[in-house]
Amino acid sequence: MQGTILIIDGVATNRIMLKVQLTAAYYHVVQAGALAGLADTVRRTRPDLILCAMTLPDGTAQDLKAILSEQESTAAIPVIALACQSNRHNRLAALAAGIEDVLEYPLDDVVLQARIRSLIRTFSDTEEMHRHSVPNTTPGFAEAIQPLSPAHVTPDAGINVALVAQNAATAALWRARLEPHVPYCLRTHQLNDMQTLMSEPVPDAVVLEIDENACGAELRLLADLRARTATRQTVIIAVPNPASPLLAAEALDRGAHDAMQAGFCVDELALRLRTQLRLKAHGDRLRSHVRDGLKAAVTDPMTGLYNRRYALPWLARMSRQALDTRQSFAVFMADLDHFKSINDCYGHQAGDAVLVETARRLQASLGPNDLAARVGGEEFMIAMTGISPADLRDAGERLRRAINQEPFHIPGIPAPLRVTVSIGGAPGPLKGATPGEQSEMLIGMADRALYAAKHAGRDRVTLAAQQAA
Repeated sequence: MQGTILIIDGVATNRIMLKVQLTAAYYHVVQAGALAGLADTVRRTRPDLILCAMTLPDGTAQDLKAILSEQESTAAIPVIALACQSNRHNRLAALAAGIEDVLEYPLDDVVLQARIRSLIRTFSDTEEMHRHSVPNTTPGFAEAIQPLSPAHVTPDAGINVALVAQNAATAALWRARLEPHVPYCLRTHQLNDMQTLMSEPVPDAVVLEIDENACGAELRLLADLRARTATRQTVIIAVPNPASPLLAAEALDRGAHDAMQAGFCVDELALRLRTQLRLKAHGDRLRSHVRDGLKAAVTDPMTGLYNRRYALPWLARMSRQALDTRQSFAVFMADLDHFKSINDCYGHQAGDAVLVETARRLQASLGPNDLAARVGGEEFMIAMTGISPADLRDAGERLRRAINQEPFHIPGIPAPLRVTVSIGGAPGPLKGATPGEQSEMLIGMADRALYAAKHAGRDRVTLAAQQAA
C-alpha cells in the first residue's frame, strides 16, 4: 500500500466513487460521513492524508483542519477539500485556514493522484524527521524538540523569493502584483538566467512559470533545483501559464511543493507562499534538531571533541583508506598525568577547565584530516594521517609539547598550573590485519605503550613495536 487516506463526506456515493478510484491506485482507504468521532478515527487509522468535502453534515473542511491543528500528532496531516462548486472566495478561505488544496468535482484523476502523491511525500518526510527528533530513539540524542506544529511556526525574517518566468516582463508584472501582499524580498529572473538564480543568497522559495510551449525547460529546471544540495530545501511553486491542471500535475510529480492549476492569482499565490514557507521553516527546524542530536550522540559535551562512538568507525575508515592508498598513519593514546590531584586540590570545575584547554591544544596541533577524541575521563585518542613509522616519535613529542610547553591558566586559581601528559603511539596500518581489525588492534597497542610511559615516569612518549605494513 502507498499510504492510508481518510475520506470524509456526507454523501455516500461520493465516498464510494473515491474509494474505488483510490483503491485502484493501491491506497488503503478509510471512510467517514461526518466530523463526529474524528479524533478516534484518526488515532485508530493514522491517515497520511484526508480528503474532506467542503461542507459536512456537522461542519466544514475548515473545522476539520482546526481540529487537527489542536494536536501536535495530527497537525501536519495534509487535507484536500473537495467542492461541488468552488468559487474564489471559498477557495481562498480554505487555503487561509491551512487546507493544502481545494479540488472541484468532477475530479480529474491525474490531478488528484499527483496532488495526493506530492502531499503524502511531504508528510512522510516530516513524520520521519519527527521520529528522529524524539528522545531515546537514538543513543546520545539531546532533548526532544518542543511540540510545535507547522501551523504555529513563523518563518524567519529576510525571506528571499525568486520569481522565474520566460520573459522579464512577466516576472516584473508578478513582482508588482505580489509585492503589496507579502513581506518577502522578491527578485525576478528569466528562465535563461539561471546563474544569477543559483548564486547567493539561495532563494527560500521559487515561483516558476511553466509554459507548455517551452519544450519542458521549466520542468527540467524544477528537477534540477530539487536535485542540487544548495536548493534541495527551496520551496518551489509552479504556475502554469496558461492555466493547465495537467501541467500542474506534471510539476508536482517532478518535485514541486505546490502548483496553481488555475494559473497566476496573486491572493492565492500569497497564501500558498505563506503556507509553504511555514512548512519549510518547520522542516528546517526539525532537520536542525536531528543534526544537533546526531552531533550530540558522537560528541563529548564538555570538550567538544568527538567521543569513542565516533572515533572507532572513523579510525576503521582511515585504516581502509590507508590500505588502499598505501599511506601510513599513526594512532596515539594520551592521558593527563596526576589529573586526580588537580580535582582533589582545586575542585572538579578546575579539572574540567584543564580538560577543555587540553582538547583545545590538541585540536590546534592537528591537521584538517586528523582526529582528536576524548575516550575516557582524562584520556584522549589522536589519529594522524601521513605519519610514517620513522616520524612516529616526533609526532608524539609535538603532541606532548602542545600540552606541557605552556602552563595552564585556570580562572579562580592564582598560580598557573603545570600539566603534563603521557603518550603511547602505534604506527598503522598493521601487517596482516583486515580493515575491521585495525582499529581495536592499534588502540590496544597505543594503550599498552601509554601504560609503559606511565610506568617509566610519566611526561613522555613511548612507542609500540613497529609493525606497520
